[in-house]
Amino acid sequence: MNSRVTMVLAGVLLLGAGIAGYWGLTLSQPAPEVEASPVSAPEATVDLSSLSRIPQTEVVERVPVVMLARAVPAMAQISAEDLLVETLRVAPPGSFSDPGELVGRIVWRDLPAGTVLNAGSFESGGPLARMIRPEERALAIQVDEVISAGGHIQPGDYVDVLLFLREDERNTDRTVQVVVPALRVLSLGNALGADRTGEPLTVPPDEQEGRASRRAEQPRTAVLALPEALLTRFMLASEVGKLRLAVRSIDEKRLAQYQSGKALEDRVDELNRQLFQFEKLALRQSARPQPGLVPARPAGIPVYHGSDVSRQHP
Repeated sequence: MNSRVTMVLAGVLLLGAGIAGYWGLTLSQPAPEVEASPVSAPEATVDLSSLSRIPQTEVVERVPVVMLARAVPAMAQISAEDLLVETLRVAPPGSFSDPGELVGRIVWRDLPAGTVLNAGSFESGGPLARMIRPEERALAIQVDEVISAGGHIQPGDYVDVLLFLREDERNTDRTVQVVVPALRVLSLGNALGADRTGEPLTVPPDEQEGRASRRAEQPRTAVLALPEALLTRFMLASEVGKLRLAVRSIDEKRLAQYQSGKALEDRVDELNRQLFQFEKLALRQSARPQPGLVPARPAGIPVYHGSDVSRQHP
């Protein structure tokens, strides 16, 4: 009986050893590679109507502009090395796009590097000469804080010139009248206005140092643009009486009309018809009294209507 049990146990152990050996052999071998089947991605659908709503990048057009690559002194001839071309979104008025048009031309004043060249860069004359038309003249007058409207007048403003005549042995009546209306202020002290095209003007570099020490002072001179036909009228007014400047409103848009090229002849003719001829009043000689006698004062108050004079008795 014991021998049978022993044989059964031996058979069981032998069978278990075989199973364990097969299992170990199976585990020791590498696992076969399994080919992965490709997974098809879902097709994406694009709405073509939405593409039309996508904002497109704006293409910015640029234009070539010729400027100075280095400073050029007055009376110098421009060479190709003095010029460079920059592309800008907006070309300044009157600028050049082809540097070949400028090579060999002569500048009449000192120009710093970076200056955008235009026709005015090659014109002779100072800043005031480039601010007026051929039928205009630039005339300076002496001003103070009162005459210049409290010192608030700026270049580009339009002013009326008032004349006050005192009563003396030559003028029997005190009078106040508008000598010339709507005159353009070209400069006040060191401040300059714009030229005929609206481009700002500056003091030449060689004069800036000399004027810098006087900037803190109150401007003492103002330069006005006068029609040539009214030049003698204004000059006489500045000598025979006291002048005041009255600023006109910017809403009249006179500067814009001037820069647009509006003619001055019509305005000059209208002024000659409306304004009182104060030359006769200023130079009128009253009867000189004999020494020791008091001259009789004219009765009534003079009232001027254009070129007509009447007296009102209160």
